Amino acid sequence: MNPMHRFQDRVVLISGAAQGIGAATARRFAQEGARLLLLDLKPDPLAALAAELPGSRIFAGSVAHRPCWDAAVQLALDTWGRLDVLINNAGITRDGRFEQMSVEQFDAVLDVNLHGVFHGAQAVLPAMLAAGKGAIVNTSSVVGLHGNFGQTNYAAAKAGVIGMTKTWAREFGARGIRVNAVAPGFIATPMTAAVPEKVIDKMTAAIPLQRLGAPEDIAAAYAFLASDDAAYVTGTVLEVTGGMMM
Repeated sequence: MNPMHRFQDRVVLISGAAQGIGAATARRFAQEGARLLLLDLKPDPLAALAAELPGSRIFAGSVAHRPCWDAAVQLALDTWGRLDVLINNAGITRDGRFEQMSVEQFDAVLDVNLHGVFHGAQAVLPAMLAAGKGAIVNTSSVVGLHGNFGQTNYAAAKAGVIGMTKTWAREFGARGIRVNAVAPGFIATPMTAAVPEKVIDKMTAAIPLQRLGAPEDIAAAYAFLASDDAAYVTGTVLEVTGGMMM
């Protein structure tokens, strides 16, 4: 097999696919031959991305709602008859100091970043179990490992993703399903675009590689963990941080 076609004929479901890391991931997997089902809450940018990637299918809906996942998985099975990889990438932020954080802020982030990951993995599981193989890659964060000022909700969700990842890796390894997580550092995406320039400069100075990560850096990590190159890798959390937390 051409090493750049590691996902030839494999079906990959990517959540949060419309922009940023998700869109870069869709392009990366398409380059490697995957058949793509792209899931996002934003239908217009999702449709624009799909137009760029012939043969891909889209599903617009919230990852916080289980029926959305069930319908998306059914679309993949109806279209291609299989589902090989889940990239559980969707996420949001609702930052605030803990003493000022509302219950609504806390719940909104956990609904998407933690419950959404749970729903996605559980929705794809029957197809993967029936096939006796599959790869799930969840998105955590360096914040889930080390915490971050003003992100109680985000840190809690991303730490929870790590716990779920390791638990699922133990539960399903013997049944052919690998489960890993990626913990991005500071990545240049629409989510970080609102950060003041002086804060970005301070963050960059603390990173040994002296730059923010690019969405393509995370896409490459997802592709590795989902591929047969990582056939003996499960239950791991791959930090992609430019060396920030050494």
